[in-house]
Amino acid sequence: MDAREAEKRIKELTGQIEYHNRKYYVEDNPVISDYEFDMLMKELLGLEAQFPELAAPDSPARRVGGEPIKEFSPVRHVSAMLSLDNTYNKNDLSGFDGRVRRLAPDARFDYFVELKIDGIASSLTYEDGRLTVAATRGDGLTGDDITHNARTIRSIPLSIRNIPESLSGMRFHVRGEIFLPLKSFEKINDERLSGGLEPFANPRNAAGGSLKQLDPNITAKRGLDFFAYQLVPEDEPLMFETQSGSMEALEEMGFKVNGHNRKCPDIGCVVGFCNEWEDKRAGLPYEIDGMVIKVDDLRLQGRLGSTGKTPRWAISYKFPAKQATTKVNDIIASVGRTGAVTPVAFLEPVRIGGVTVSRASLYNADYLKALEINVGDTVLVERGGEVIPKVVEVVKKGPNEEAFSLPDNCPECKGKLVREEGEAATRCINISCPVQLQKNVEHYASRGAMDIEGLGPKVIDLLIREGLIEDFADLYELTAEQLVPLERMGEKSAGNLIDNIGRSKDRPLSRLYYGLGIRHVGGRSAEILAGRFNSLDELAAAEPSGLETINEIGPVMAKAIRDFFREERNLHVINKLKAAGVRTAEEKKVRPGDETPRSLSGRTFVFTGAISLPRAEAEDMVKSRGGKVTSSVSRKTDYVVAGADPGSKYENAKRLGVRIISEEEFKNMLG
Repeated sequence: MDAREAEKRIKELTGQIEYHNRKYYVEDNPVISDYEFDMLMKELLGLEAQFPELAAPDSPARRVGGEPIKEFSPVRHVSAMLSLDNTYNKNDLSGFDGRVRRLAPDARFDYFVELKIDGIASSLTYEDGRLTVAATRGDGLTGDDITHNARTIRSIPLSIRNIPESLSGMRFHVRGEIFLPLKSFEKINDERLSGGLEPFANPRNAAGGSLKQLDPNITAKRGLDFFAYQLVPEDEPLMFETQSGSMEALEEMGFKVNGHNRKCPDIGCVVGFCNEWEDKRAGLPYEIDGMVIKVDDLRLQGRLGSTGKTPRWAISYKFPAKQATTKVNDIIASVGRTGAVTPVAFLEPVRIGGVTVSRASLYNADYLKALEINVGDTVLVERGGEVIPKVVEVVKKGPNEEAFSLPDNCPECKGKLVREEGEAATRCINISCPVQLQKNVEHYASRGAMDIEGLGPKVIDLLIREGLIEDFADLYELTAEQLVPLERMGEKSAGNLIDNIGRSKDRPLSRLYYGLGIRHVGGRSAEILAGRFNSLDELAAAEPSGLETINEIGPVMAKAIRDFFREERNLHVINKLKAAGVRTAEEKKVRPGDETPRSLSGRTFVFTGAISLPRAEAEDMVKSRGGKVTSSVSRKTDYVVAGADPGSKYENAKRLGVRIISEEEFKNMLG
């Protein structure tokens, strides 16, 4: 396929994917299977990879994520995003209606009532029909640039094909709410709990955390959604006469608009509508925490104006939190994959807001202490804007006068539990803890650590389930004969894996320091430690006071290192590594006449294409000489090392004028 044919096909695929995205994510009416949609997207990704010059900025392929950013830039809103006055009392709605009518006694108007989505208020900017900027509300005047994350939300159009003639050529802004559907929220929290992380308290917190990710690939997996609620043409803000009319225009342009909104002729209708949704909200697939009441006439809105940061033409009615009392049947300390220990209360099942509640996270030791809770207590449980119920207080003490507290030792492995100063979480630091085993072995075998090719998560899971390993030191006791009978493990793949495990014994000491999984010790700090301590025994004997004198090693990391080597089970694993022949000590080799390796301090490298050196080894060479390796090319990159068949990074380097060098030039630079 030549470039002309590819361009034509890319346009066809883009149109089809945008159509099916709208049918699925906006209209909730898919017309093709997930498999058929995936095949369209796969074809588009393939063509854009083959012809990168044809990839448009608003291509649907951009939704799958991209390179991480370094920070969020401020965005000034074209007009203030006002906050609303809140009330929990329906009688205040009549007072609001009275104020509006006193300020505009001659006006005839309707109210437009919207479901108040519990999410993150955001503003999208479109130029020539293309999304150019997305920003959070922030303080109402300035927000954070979240464009890289907003592009991953499939209900946000990247480009608008059917722009009304009145908006043609005009820059306009679409304001709305980015939120997390309950199904996505529950999935994220299940993953966090299984990973030993504290769950998000509510969908709004989870949505906010997702939008604050520097890596859009993470955001893309979260399942965020968007409802539009305001159209702001930049040069003609009163282009539409009513709020309801602008919402119709948004829907016609392809934006997702909440279908439950209603126009009401008077405040009595408004109150009735609020009552209706207070009862029905439990059946929605997303959280709402109230209703927003607006004067529908946009010109009257302008006439009424605002006071400070709140408009006179709108008010928010917040639903009261739903509460119930129940009994605590049990409290357990649950250990997650990262070692974090979370207290969980098991409750006598009780109905709250249409949902049966039988469990509540008690978060951490501080939360336990504040509640003074224990088994047998009667507690007040609240489910307001929070899907995960919250234990508000102990209403009546049970037979246990003392409060429940976390144990000193891990309930799974009996290893010592540690709580670092300034942290809420309590953790098990035993690297052979069975709950953490999968995560610890994955880390040990990872590319940045011992780099054991072929030892991925599925193989590790299989080894654990078959009882072949109890810690990562057991990897070195495996034989091909043990592996061959396993699922998807033939003689050749089994032999290759055993060879790769054996080769990992000679990795540099810094890789082992990193692979041990000592808390707070990353790749860079592992290199610093290896530069100071020539053996694992030296590092194990180091005192925190001595560690803290090393540049970039602070008191938190120093204490974590000390705690790690004081855990007997960790020392047992280390002794097994030594017995297996893993390099735990190394001499610093310096060539005669070259006391120090050539410095690359302050220089940034990017590698692309195939080179003869293992990629990780080449990166280690740069880092050991004070240089830095990144995964993406920018104007701050000093060198791009290009091997055979370089990818898009090579093209980006040429476009940005970054110096491109061969592998031979790279080796010469190292001396």
